Amino acid sequence: MSKREEKRLADIIDVNPPVKLKKGKSYPFIDIDKVSPTHRSVTNDEVRVYDGQSSSKFCDGDTVFSRITPCLENRKIAKVAIDGDAAFGSTEFYVFRAKKEKADARFTYYLTSSDAVVLPAINSMTGASGRQRADKRFIQRLKLNLPDLHTQERIADILSTYDDLIEANNRRIELLEQTAQELYKEWFVRFRFPGYENAKIENGLPEGWERNKIQKYYRTCSGGTPSRSKPEYFENGIYPWVKTGEIDDCVIIDTEEHITKEAINHSSVKILPAKSVAMAMYGVNIGLLAYFDSEMTCNQACCVFSDKRNFSSKHYLYHYLKSIREYLLLISFGAAQQNLSQDLIKKIRITMPSDDVVTAFENQIDDIYNNIKMLLMKNKNLAAQRDMLLPRLMSGKLEVKV
Repeated sequence: MSKREEKRLADIIDVNPPVKLKKGKSYPFIDIDKVSPTHRSVTNDEVRVYDGQSSSKFCDGDTVFSRITPCLENRKIAKVAIDGDAAFGSTEFYVFRAKKEKADARFTYYLTSSDAVVLPAINSMTGASGRQRADKRFIQRLKLNLPDLHTQERIADILSTYDDLIEANNRRIELLEQTAQELYKEWFVRFRFPGYENAKIENGLPEGWERNKIQKYYRTCSGGTPSRSKPEYFENGIYPWVKTGEIDDCVIIDTEEHITKEAINHSSVKILPAKSVAMAMYGVNIGLLAYFDSEMTCNQACCVFSDKRNFSSKHYLYHYLKSIREYLLLISFGAAQQNLSQDLIKKIRITMPSDDVVTAFENQIDDIYNNIKMLLMKNKNLAAQRDMLLPRLMSGKLEVKV
């Protein structure tokens, strides 16, 4: 039997522990947008010079905990995985570190990402609407029924088994995405598509290719948001409802929320074709919805593209839009957030290969994305099993052998 004792969170975990950084020295930097609720670990994509600016500071193995709405509600919480002794990042992180001989670092991550900590933290939020932040002192004083260190390690071992498999699958997904991107470049950037040796070039493009407005080839449509005052619009919903936060240059196999037919009938939401491509009009992220087998919907800040022709070119469009992101950002407008309007989107010019080349590309790349879909489904199931165990292990309802 494991020993449990009621303690305050601050008894076993340091919140915002001191980290010494030297001015003028470069360190790994992690911003809040790099933290994903579907990934246990977060690493740095960039290195910045620390000049004394306001920031959170942390070390490898610490947990970063988004304190601001809606990031906290979206569970933007992660275990830091960096090379080096120290790093810094967004001011909107609280940093949690296991106290030596009192807590396990992995258990600290699982505890602070569980409902036992997240829900009270959300309830502690104060501040102006849309910029509310969780109260650090309230979190530190949280009373929790906590296991001894050895039991913490066993709990972390069990939960880590699932996350280790998820991370291995994520690495495989990254390799498959790189393969797909390289194939796109080979065919449509280097022009080394099948039969390129015999292709004639006309006006800088292979014969049969053309450059025209995107609206010639694709229908574009945005959606809407059902009234939140009507919870019945979301309960037992059958239509996937895509939000911009779910579009992150990735294949999307499911959505956080589904809505009902009644919600569609009483809002600006529209039913959109299955197996489409979506783009966030704020920030210009691209999503491949190609693996929704049913009709879907989206909010008003998404633009969904569907083929006007009688064959699919979803994978080509997905990669093409990603390849012109800088241009899309350039033509977008808005002071606080870059925003693409429907009118601007319809005028975007696209290089469209001949029908036979697009069809050949779709056929060849489809296997890659089917494998990605399979791995994403495996991750979804693994995460569901982990999330079912997490509260039971944290509360002690499920005993572990020590």
